Amino acid sequence: MIRPRPHWTATFSATTPATVPGQAPGTLDHPEWTKRTLNAAKAGKDCDHARGGRSSVNERASRRERTGSPPRSGPQADALAWHASADEDSADTVRQVRRRLDRLPGRGRGPIDVVLVLGFATHLEVQWDFPPFARFFERISAFSRLIMFDKRGTGLSDPVTEAPTLEQRVDDLRAVMDGAGSERAALFGISEGGPMSVLFAAAHPDRATALILHGAMGRTTEAPDYPWASPEEALRESAAEFIAPYWGQQADVMVELFAPSFMDDPLTVDFFARMQRSAASPAMVQQIFEMFLDVDLRAILPTIQVPTLVLHRHGDRVVNRRAGEELAAQIRGARYVELPGIDHLPWAGDTEVMLGEIEEFLTGARSAPEPDRVLATVMFVDIVGSTALAAELGDARWRQLLAAYEAAVRRELARSRGREVKMLGYGCLATFDGPARAIRCARAIGDAAGEIGLEVRIGVHSGEIELMDNDVGGIAVHIAARVAALASAGDVLVSGTVKDLVAGSGIPFMGRGVQRLKGIPDEWRLFAVAQ
Repeated sequence: MIRPRPHWTATFSATTPATVPGQAPGTLDHPEWTKRTLNAAKAGKDCDHARGGRSSVNERASRRERTGSPPRSGPQADALAWHASADEDSADTVRQVRRRLDRLPGRGRGPIDVVLVLGFATHLEVQWDFPPFARFFERISAFSRLIMFDKRGTGLSDPVTEAPTLEQRVDDLRAVMDGAGSERAALFGISEGGPMSVLFAAAHPDRATALILHGAMGRTTEAPDYPWASPEEALRESAAEFIAPYWGQQADVMVELFAPSFMDDPLTVDFFARMQRSAASPAMVQQIFEMFLDVDLRAILPTIQVPTLVLHRHGDRVVNRRAGEELAAQIRGARYVELPGIDHLPWAGDTEVMLGEIEEFLTGARSAPEPDRVLATVMFVDIVGSTALAAELGDARWRQLLAAYEAAVRRELARSRGREVKMLGYGCLATFDGPARAIRCARAIGDAAGEIGLEVRIGVHSGEIELMDNDVGGIAVHIAARVAALASAGDVLVSGTVKDLVAGSGIPFMGRGVQRLKGIPDEWRLFAVAQ
């Protein structure tokens, strides 16, 4: 009998970002830059997409010397996704998948394979649309070949009528590694993916080079010798009350538990709901949850022989930090690192310290993180005459008006897929992945402000920005601020860059001449959006 197949993707290292037929070299595969698609005829009908990491020229040369492979020229296509059978007799499937890999031009090989075992329910495509997730794992793929998959019954993997057992999931993981041609890999188990990684490392020590656990546990429910976990019935009641009725619809409760750092971001809450809808049905989630309640792997922890790093945040709201301490205490030679914060998901909150720990554990050294830079459209909104108006209305009335204004701004940002960076006293800084959406949002904000008795002036510019935790920086941000400062009441003023980028959109402009922007080199063409 052929078993359902897990869907997976491998991120292969290369000296430069991948080139895909018909695409310019050097394009990074990230939702905030551009997406690329491999030709199905090139990689097989099940091949979905490519992703890129990087490794040094010296590393690649060293690997060529060891393998005898000839040098390669030019950028390489470096990743793909497909279905791989978890059947014991899946050798034919694995061979077919490898042949598809061989048809890709010059696939790269990183010095370390890392298999990511995520918790609960996932979706390989959708999760990359969430910038914090993408940044976290692009960082890991900078020093490894990152292999990811959707567990059976979730995401892009085949549907099943019953949740697979832990043993079946370990077989799936082995099939994924076989399909990727990965003889040995470091396992990175997150949350509910931790027990699966633990069992694989114990059962297949010849295939595991290292074990990394984050927010993981050896047992799920409370026991006399495990008092820090929640009782089984309490977990069932919580799931019935807070998860099952709202799965895929209202994600506020899940965000508050798993990633409280994102609670104030409505776009993130909306994304979590979309992710839930895409990852699994409510019935499958219930089955996975029930299976998870039976997990108790404490007896096998002392048998693990691979180097192990256990990471846990001090205030984790989902899994008590004592669970992480217990894991590390029971695994011989394991290193336990307790991190500050309350987020359960590793890509929420402060991530750089964690990433440094992982990199040093796997490679022996930490690299200085490169600034995360993306192309974006920056919008500054400023309330005209705010100081005088506040004095005229008084504190109480002004606070009410300001609250109504901020609510209107956030509503329009959500409609236009904008990202609120911060409210600036009497204004707002936001970014967009497209200039036309930014302009339409600016118009809508101006209209909404007028309806509550306020006038605003807005500046818009497109350029490369630097992502800094919950803030943004770079010359493009300064230019947008200077453009806004030159706008008149009721104006949406844009740089010439923005006007050029929206050519053909039908948005009308009026020229405002060439201006010098304070502290910015050169002269800049400015345009007002026509009413």
